Amino acid sequence: MSRTQDRVETAGDIVAELTAFRPNGGYFIGVDSDGCVFDAMEIKHKECFIPATIKCWHLQAASSLVRETAEFVNLYSDGRGLNRWLALIRVFALLRARPEVQKRGVKVPTGAALSDFVASGAPLSAAGLRQYAALHPSPELETALSWTDEVDERIADMVHDVPPFDGVREGLAAASLRADLMVVSATPQEALVREWTEHNLIGYMDLIAGQEAGTKKRHLELAAKGKYDADHILLIGDAPADRDTAAAEGVLFYPINPGDEAQSWRRFHDEALDRFLTGRYAGAYEDALIAEFTSLLPHTPSWRI
Repeated sequence: MSRTQDRVETAGDIVAELTAFRPNGGYFIGVDSDGCVFDAMEIKHKECFIPATIKCWHLQAASSLVRETAEFVNLYSDGRGLNRWLALIRVFALLRARPEVQKRGVKVPTGAALSDFVASGAPLSAAGLRQYAALHPSPELETALSWTDEVDERIADMVHDVPPFDGVREGLAAASLRADLMVVSATPQEALVREWTEHNLIGYMDLIAGQEAGTKKRHLELAAKGKYDADHILLIGDAPADRDTAAAEGVLFYPINPGDEAQSWRRFHDEALDRFLTGRYAGAYEDALIAEFTSLLPHTPSWRI
């Protein structure tokens, strides 16, 4: 039976649920979803985000370059796991700087209106953009709304039966015996609930927080900070942004290495979880894991080296 109850859909209700949450034990583990638990990053970006980007932003004339650039940003660089608006802005910037794109005369969006939206402090969700765009109308934001809707439609149509990585179920089952668990994700709430329910993992989780409730940093602040000792809070993720969120909040980080996810989950189950629960995780052990992880995701694309 699920440890979560009465899923709510509005941002306000989700925030209230996180705020009202009280520890069941002395340890808390936040777990990212796409690319961390589910092998969904590749299919979502290659089959959903990128085709929608080419179509909605009229980038057909540079489609191969758009695909290479977007895959680098979202899958194979330190931009992996970024919120979709932040990642799109970075994709636009890299495309504008590529001589091959310039030679083709392709008009790449500036991303200026999107950057203003990000800087406004509005929630980085579709609902947040709709509210912001109503007050700051622009053609770029209109296209961005069409794009995000198309991305979500493609994901709902395409992304089904994508299994968790080997070792996930065993790791979550073991962790749930000693710690409170929350999904911490930039994915829309509805998709998270659907995916975690589809694979019978939702029963291990006490909370689920998606993009409607704000950033992952905000999720941790609402649900965990001040309710547990800082060294009793662990964030599991597959993206540099997850690592940086943990550092900013002064909590621990366990990386799921892209390309070696199953081994990362085995190590969590066999070794890292016990270290976390017995106070032997922070320090040299965590530092070595993070150094290995960071080396896998460069900042500079190969075409600029």
